[in-house]
Amino acid sequence: MAALAATLVAALLAGTLTAAPARAGSARWTVAAPGSDAPRAEVIHNRAAGTVSLAVSRGDRTVLAPSPLGIRTENADLTGGLRFLGRSDRADVERYTTTVGKRTQRLALFREARFKFVGANGARVDLVVRAARDGLAYRYELLGDYGSVLGEASAFTVPPDSTAWLANHRRDYENPYVQTTAAAADDREYLAPALFDVDGTYLMLAESNLDGRYSGGSLVHDGTGTYHVKLWDQSVLVDGPLATPWRVMVVGGLDTIATSTLVDDLAPPSRLADTSWVHPGQVLWTWLAGGRGAGQSLTRQMGYVDYAAQRGWPYVAVDAGWYFDPQQWDVTDPNWRTNSWMPELVRYARERNVGILVWIHYRDLDTAQERAEWLPTLHEWGVKGVKIDFMDSESQDRLRWYDEILPATAQNQLLVNFHGSNVPKGVHRVWPHVMTMEGVHGAEKSSLTTSHITTLPFTRNVIGSMDYTPMGFHRTRPTSDANELGLSVVFESGLQNLAGTPESYDARPEAVRFLEQVPTVWDETRLLAGRPADNAVFARRSGQRWFLGGSSAGAARTLNVPLDLPAGRWLVELITDGEGGLVRSQRVVRAGDTLPVEVIANGGFAGLACRWRPTITTCDQP
Repeated sequence: MAALAATLVAALLAGTLTAAPARAGSARWTVAAPGSDAPRAEVIHNRAAGTVSLAVSRGDRTVLAPSPLGIRTENADLTGGLRFLGRSDRADVERYTTTVGKRTQRLALFREARFKFVGANGARVDLVVRAARDGLAYRYELLGDYGSVLGEASAFTVPPDSTAWLANHRRDYENPYVQTTAAAADDREYLAPALFDVDGTYLMLAESNLDGRYSGGSLVHDGTGTYHVKLWDQSVLVDGPLATPWRVMVVGGLDTIATSTLVDDLAPPSRLADTSWVHPGQVLWTWLAGGRGAGQSLTRQMGYVDYAAQRGWPYVAVDAGWYFDPQQWDVTDPNWRTNSWMPELVRYARERNVGILVWIHYRDLDTAQERAEWLPTLHEWGVKGVKIDFMDSESQDRLRWYDEILPATAQNQLLVNFHGSNVPKGVHRVWPHVMTMEGVHGAEKSSLTTSHITTLPFTRNVIGSMDYTPMGFHRTRPTSDANELGLSVVFESGLQNLAGTPESYDARPEAVRFLEQVPTVWDETRLLAGRPADNAVFARRSGQRWFLGGSSAGAARTLNVPLDLPAGRWLVELITDGEGGLVRSQRVVRAGDTLPVEVIANGGFAGLACRWRPTITTCDQP
């Protein structure tokens, strides 16, 4: 292992120490990962103005025109007047394991260049640039205490005619993605991640390693194709040296975007020594059957536990309404724990190998005293996890709350699903008990479109688990039944909250058969076909089997799916929309074949692929 790491480091460092020829009045340096398809960053220092910018290219294509860099604090303006002090380079090879995601075993390879600058008043700032095969990132490191951060000059100048998929800014990240172009987008604030197609090379803008030391950021379009970073807080409190979050640019083909783990790769290592208690899985979640009327009672919840046990689903989620209204219920009353039916439900579920997850409002966990009351009590009852809702902010103050709730939930061995939240920015690596986060215009919304749904795998879901809550078969929705079933594979979420009712599942036996088998954690992920706002087809491997999922937007058509599977012959079982409901078909194919799949309007499919042998008649595991 040590020899392999040394070889990788040597390969990464090769060719990193030479600067591009200086042009009149400027110096230019390149940072790139190995490989002809890897993106390249060019750091440009205008000596006269003392400004620094960054451009990105891939092959002969400009992905980002020179875009401004810099940071402003109370006591130092480090957006201009900068003098270059030197550059140092290193390689970084990291292996790590995650509990959720597109693949659990990760290998992160970086070339890192550190550019050292000093401002007019002697303030020191380093620009750290990292290059990987799937993208680039940069951050600022302030080497002294220069007061609160007042903003960044950071921006991204995208070629103006690039196709763009953008979501208007919203506190909880729950706005739909809409297709436009980089320059034609309205002059307003947008969410990250944001996706652009630059003449066949895709660029996704995101963020990593955000915590309470800083403030969340959005993207503000100035009307020309330049998107400026805007911090949530006008003043970010800083005490001493600071390393800002990473500004992330995932760059490559659409398959690179869809399978990238760059946002996690840039995050710090896990803070949990023991993850043996962390178990992802499917969740029976009945809230969309009618809110509190869906059965916030012991009797109804016992029925849901029985149904989950029959299906082999490991969890039932009990949403809002299971505890008293906080305005009427005082948790400081020493008898409050005896007023709940939750311990009895947990015992009932445990006997049937089902875990209970509970919803809780942020306001009931926003003080140290409340956390000390709630979290140990839930652990003592045997509750397996919490769905915490309505944080609705990415301010520094709210991020510091995340910094407190994350170790507290881990200490009490509670899985976490954040709702009304921000989006994952490396949290899955740092805190492996975070199973999923909302931060998505998901199935709870009434204004869904299939164009938005088929954009999510290339935007929001790229950066981490996404609690979209699929399988609401009983509801009015834009997707066909087979499309909805395919989302169990297309959308990745460590806790996959299945939003249907027992009756709606029983009416679709092929869906039940598939959902009893599909996992929520993957050994490998491949994009087979797709285009944002049009279609997305994924293959995800668990053990020796590949699960297939396809989702389309618009008219009925034939999806021609390249079977990018390991060499050999495969038995493929597909579930598609038929005249009388979901139908299952089989065919034997070879890896590399193109599989034609007929889909109805706004249709899709789900499927399984297993190694074919003459004795194999199904991909079901015994």
